[in-house]
Amino acid sequence: MQVPAARAHADCVTARPDSGGPASDATAEVLVRATAGAVEALGGFAGGVYLRSDDEGLLRLAVLAGLPGQLFRPWWRMQANRPYPVAEAYRSGQSVHLHDGEEGMRRFPQLMAGLPFTFASLYEPVTAGSERFGVLLVMRSATPGVPVGPADRERLREAADRLARELVALGAAGAPVTWNGDPLCPPSSAPSGGARQAVDRLPRAVLSVDRRGRIAFANTAAEGLLGLGEPLLRGQVLWEVLPWLGHPAYEDHFRGAFLSGERVHFAARRARGPDGEWLSVGLFPGPDGMTVTVGSTEKPTYAPGSVERPGAGLGSPADRASALYRPVALAIALTEAVTARQVSAVVTDELLPAFGGRQLAIYLLDERHLYLAWETGFPQGFLNRFDGVSLDVRLPGVETLTSGRPLFFESMERLAAAYPGIPLDAHVGARAFLPLIASGRPVGSCILGFDEPRGFSPEERTVLTALAGLIAQALERARRYDNEAALARGLQAALLPHRLPVLANVATVGRYLPGTDGMDIGGDWYDVIATSAGLLALVIGDVQGHGVSAAATMGQLRSAVRAFALSGNAPEEVMRGTNQLLIDLDPGQFASCCYVLLDPDSGRALAVRAGHPQPLLRHPDGRTEVLDLPGGVVLGIDAGGDYPVTELRLEPGAVLALYTDGLVEKPGTDIDTGVERLRAALAAARPSPLTEMADRLVAEAGNTADRPDDIALLLASRTDRPG
Repeated sequence: MQVPAARAHADCVTARPDSGGPASDATAEVLVRATAGAVEALGGFAGGVYLRSDDEGLLRLAVLAGLPGQLFRPWWRMQANRPYPVAEAYRSGQSVHLHDGEEGMRRFPQLMAGLPFTFASLYEPVTAGSERFGVLLVMRSATPGVPVGPADRERLREAADRLARELVALGAAGAPVTWNGDPLCPPSSAPSGGARQAVDRLPRAVLSVDRRGRIAFANTAAEGLLGLGEPLLRGQVLWEVLPWLGHPAYEDHFRGAFLSGERVHFAARRARGPDGEWLSVGLFPGPDGMTVTVGSTEKPTYAPGSVERPGAGLGSPADRASALYRPVALAIALTEAVTARQVSAVVTDELLPAFGGRQLAIYLLDERHLYLAWETGFPQGFLNRFDGVSLDVRLPGVETLTSGRPLFFESMERLAAAYPGIPLDAHVGARAFLPLIASGRPVGSCILGFDEPRGFSPEERTVLTALAGLIAQALERARRYDNEAALARGLQAALLPHRLPVLANVATVGRYLPGTDGMDIGGDWYDVIATSAGLLALVIGDVQGHGVSAAATMGQLRSAVRAFALSGNAPEEVMRGTNQLLIDLDPGQFASCCYVLLDPDSGRALAVRAGHPQPLLRHPDGRTEVLDLPGGVVLGIDAGGDYPVTELRLEPGAVLALYTDGLVEKPGTDIDTGVERLRAALAAARPSPLTEMADRLVAEAGNTADRPDDIALLLASRTDRPG
């Protein structure tokens, strides 16, 4: 599969060179050549390269060869922490080999739920030393029960190593080695012609389409059936020149044919509206592309206009595929959603594209009123008039919940006729109103909007109703999480110190940020304790786990440390006593802790550490280091644990930083990278005032929408004047 890189931009279906971040011709040539070489070496039919982007934790598809880019748009972007093989290979640095669909479903069900077809896929991380560039992937025919052999594993590894070496050279020369735009879709070899006269005698339209979806040949009957002759069809992307074939309901068929190599037949409507002509479409895939046949057919039983008296069977292969994998895909995604906002985002990402929808609104029930919880696609402010509506009002969003029945309107005219005077956001389109009911308890209602009139087959109605039940269960679970999160936040706020003691020659500042991702609240704490001997105890800790139980354990530990410190115990005795207390309490949790006893006058400090991240010390001249304190095991594990003490000295102007792992850990990133980032930020920050330094250190974490862990930070600085 020789792919001329020079033509990659010009022939690309889905990308232009100016459609994203900068990518030089040299970078494009290297990526295209590597993809083509890997596909050829492993006998594949398609391949690609994912590269890291400038957005941290985001991979972008840089090259896709052998498949139409438009059909695989949902996989152009990949978060490194997602449960997909590309992300797993990048995150772990290990190869991922899926030799058939069964292996794929076992290891990565979310991938196979979206692509429920029989194919094999191989993923190889592209790395050079500690630098991770991305992932090289190859797709080929499945080998059921036969794992990928050692020779093929080695070929793919060699291809990834060659690509890594070339990217290193490009980076050294100043060329970009990240990707921020749409993927390049290089051309593949066109299918050879033959037997044209025989094909021209067929009454059905026959099109030869390459693996990017471009038409290479059309017979004579195509002009009569499709309204376009070969001169106008040749070289065009199939679903662009025949847009009715680009309907989301038909995309599954093309994906299945390209990936599995199996023949597919389905019925498609050429024009919108009740008078649209129905055609029978056949897909016959091969190594270099597929043959597409189109002929006349009768209207299927699930077509719009017949939904009130539907047929008994499934209407089309698209309906059968949807009924099987759409609930699975949404259910898998919903298991990872914890908050109501995350549930709504999953519905937007998974449900709308699956059915070709453009608008979504979710209302939640509270005290017999429906309140808008999420919306997308509607004109700004349009839905405000329905926010807080009573269950006594006659509206479709209300009646679908009170009756427990979904309501489907194939056009806006039908909606207006059923509810005279109802405000409409558009004059053209279709709407579905779904009741959200979890285990018999009303939760709210969901509105799906479509830009054009459309019918809802019996199978689609069944699937949407089932999906509404899954969404309701997820929202009910999220509501319980939100309630417990509010309780944990309140408990956390009550247990953390409301003010820190003020001593001469020492300034201290504490910051706490709760996690934003579900129930990740309640485990971290800090404290500053002024002892009777005139010393200052600086404490920071992190209880394993989250939620109310973690917050309660945190409160017990903070009280224990404070009691031991105020009793005049040495640092190692404080740590041993707290460890024994946690073991005696047996809450089923453990905790890390760092305890520093500081003499404000001399700057002498005694530090002890129990499984906690190393503190940072910024010297008066700005030089900042990660301390290397010997430490003992985390608290609550070993009753005989030993906690060695290290002596430090804080000069006037020095800043000591104690923090929890939430400030330096990010999914898919090594913790040492986060510690180094924090060290550099501490070195660059102005040491005075200390409050501004603390705000700067937590600013990046505070702006993160989904933060999986809570954060505690404690800064202490010696001054040469009373604090």
